[in-house]
Amino acid sequence: MSAVEVTQVNKIFNAGKQNAVEALVDVDLVVQPGEFVSLIGPSGCGKSTLLRLIANLLEPTSGSILVNGKPAKQARIDQDYGMAFQQSGLFEWRTVARNIELPLELKGWDKAKRRARSREMLELVKLGDFAKHMPWQLSGGMQQRVAIARALASHPKLLLMDEPFGALDEMTREHMQSELLQICARTSTTVVFVTHSIPEAVYLSNRVVVMSPRPGRITDIIDVELGSDRNEDTREDAAFYGRITAVREALRGVEMAAGARGIEDR
Repeated sequence: MSAVEVTQVNKIFNAGKQNAVEALVDVDLVVQPGEFVSLIGPSGCGKSTLLRLIANLLEPTSGSILVNGKPAKQARIDQDYGMAFQQSGLFEWRTVARNIELPLELKGWDKAKRRARSREMLELVKLGDFAKHMPWQLSGGMQQRVAIARALASHPKLLLMDEPFGALDEMTREHMQSELLQICARTSTTVVFVTHSIPEAVYLSNRVVVMSPRPGRITDIIDVELGSDRNEDTREDAAFYGRITAVREALRGVEMAAGARGIEDR
């Protein structure tokens, strides 16, 4: 059973109105359990829209989406996935531990079980000493680790991430990428990840999905064969640069095609 199955999905905002916007056209994508798949493309190409459709935060205009074999709406109701965004979204009035416990409270876990799971997740993201801290007392990278811990707290099979490291400095970002890979390896979590960074997409992913300018289409899928044990040496490997070049060329191709269409339109 696929973790995510997107079939012939189209999304039009304000459909039937004068200000209608065609965001996605004929999108097909299958993500297998345990895969790390990144979505990359020009700004406004529909990457985040596709992620929100998978999460059932938006409804497709047409087509179908299955998550863990269920309609996306049912998967959302069953809380089959966790989400992390560019901003950590932590509640400033709750301690770090109680932020992590929030989805467990919503699922009706008892207090002792919530606290035990919160401690476990804090150790997983290497923040065991910060349970009683408030979010504003943590750095941006630490806040993102808390957000990831919260997203994983209820044992979701799927993690949806929308540029979670976009606001971080380069060194912190690279550190968080490595941390994320280690966490996902330990938890066998499937990840769909939105990014604008080609090196980030290549370093993290099993496959990189390249999307065209709006209306968004999947124009290419680049396999990334860098092994499962990725570290700082991976970033210096010739194969890493080779995959970066492949993704860059795929993106350049869709941008040139979009430019050609624009000339024809004129």
